[in-house]
Parts: sequence; structure tokens; C-alpha cells
Amino acid sequence: MALGAASNEQRELLVPLSKAAIGAPPQIVPKRYEFRLAIQDMIEGACSWRMWGLLGWLDIRQRYRRSKIGPLWITISMGAMIAGIGYFYPTLLHASIPRYLPFLSLGFIVWALLSGIVNDDCLAFIGAESIIKQIKLPLTLHVLRVVWRNLILFAHNMIIYVLVATYFGVWPGWSLLLLIPGLVLVCLNGVSMGLLLGSVSARFRDVPQIVVSILQVFFFLTPIFWQPETLSRQSWLLDLNPFYYFLEVVRGPLLGEPLSAQIWLVAIVLTVCGWLAAFLMYSQVRRRIAYWL
Repeated sequence: MALGAASNEQRELLVPLSKAAIGAPPQIVPKRYEFRLAIQDMIEGACSWRMWGLLGWLDIRQRYRRSKIGPLWITISMGAMIAGIGYFYPTLLHASIPRYLPFLSLGFIVWALLSGIVNDDCLAFIGAESIIKQIKLPLTLHVLRVVWRNLILFAHNMIIYVLVATYFGVWPGWSLLLLIPGLVLVCLNGVSMGLLLGSVSARFRDVPQIVVSILQVFFFLTPIFWQPETLSRQSWLLDLNPFYYFLEVVRGPLLGEPLSAQIWLVAIVLTVCGWLAAFLMYSQVRRRIAYWL
């Protein structure tokens, strides 16, 4: 359609976009169009599930190419670590092995999921630089690819918990159904953090290293190999730790332990706040990401 024959609203949209395409400042596009295009990008990315599903699976195959057991090497390494810690720590913490080892194994497995998603979120756009510069695809697709890839690794690592739970006779019962909303919350936060951290990291390349350092601190502040009830005066550390809530909404249902409504409420509030921050950031910088790479 010629620009002269377009309606006023279409002309208002086409002109800023055409100017932006030849190098004009991107701020000239009205915010309502930025929001609309960002929402469209997210919807198209979610609908392209076949593509990001295949890309995520190919990432794992590429990483372990020519390996006989592939990603099971991560499972074996994590299993060895859990076995080593599970042998010594119950004595140091005066804990019961049948109760402590399932708690420990799930702590490491879920933390690997959370930290893996956050670390990979920082590189979601940087790692897909060649694709972004050559093929026009919704950028959200690359974030969904990262989350899906880590979910596959999580499924591999769950073999450890199945073996531990079978040995100690742990059966979560009907609370296992709560695992589904727990994983949904983790994935939703993974996507929002991917849009936020991925955009910031594309502009400032020091951000991934900063995130790695922060995660190392949170690893020791999160109840992975120590139990929450061991804290008395320092219980505020758990209240201010966002990873604690998302760890519990996945670990609690698998252990068959009832979770307080506060944990679910805080996890939901953090999810909503994270999406608001990610959407506002992503809608403003989405068109700049390709030029930052």
C-alpha cells in the first residue's frame, strides 16, 4: 500500500518505522507502538514452539556431540557430588539420612535449573547473534529456547531424585500435582529474566560475569545443603532471598511437604513484578538489540 493511500494511523506508524530503518533515533516511535510490537513479538515467539523446541534440543546435542551418554554426564557429576555431601553432612548437621538425602538431592537439582536459566538468560541474545543478524525471527524465541534447554537438563537430573526417593521410600502423594504450577512459575520467571537480563547483557557485556558472582553468593544463602529450620535469628535471610521461594515451589511438592500460602503468594508477586519490569525494558530496547550484538 502506498504511503499516501494509508490511513492516518497507518501513516503515523509507517513513517517512524521507515525513519528508524535508515538510522534515525529510535525514540521517535510512539510508546504505544513499542508496546504493541513487543507484545506481538512475545506472542509470535510463544507460537513458534516447534522452532525453539528444536533449537533447544539441538543446543544440547551440539554441546555433547560425539559423547556416548550426552547430558547424562551432568547427571553423573551431580550424583557424585550429592553422594559425597550426603555422606558427611548428615553427621555434621545431626540430620537423619533418610530425610536429608532427598532434601539435598532436590536442592541441587532445582538450583541447577534456577541458576542455569539465569546464567543462560544473560547470553540468550548474545549466543544467538548470528541468527538474529541473518533471519528475522521474534527475539522472544531465543529466550524460550534457553528455558526449554534447561528444562531438558532438569529432566535428566531428576533421575537422581527418582533413585534416591525409591531407595528411601519417599512418595509425595497428591502434592506432586503442585509441581506443575511450581515449574510454570519458574519458567515464567525464566522468560521474563531472559528478556530483561538478555537485553541488558547485549548492551553491557560485563553483566553476565556480575550475575555469575551474585549467584555464587546466593548458592550459600539458599537452603540447598542446609535446612531452613536451622536458622533462628537469621531467618530474615530467607525472607529476602527470591531464589528460596522458587526453590520451594518445586522441591516442596516433590518431597510431599505442605507449603505455606506465603511462599506461593510471594512467588506469584515476584513473577508479576518481574514481568512488568521485563516488559517495560524489552519494549523500549527491542529494536536496538540487533545493533548491540
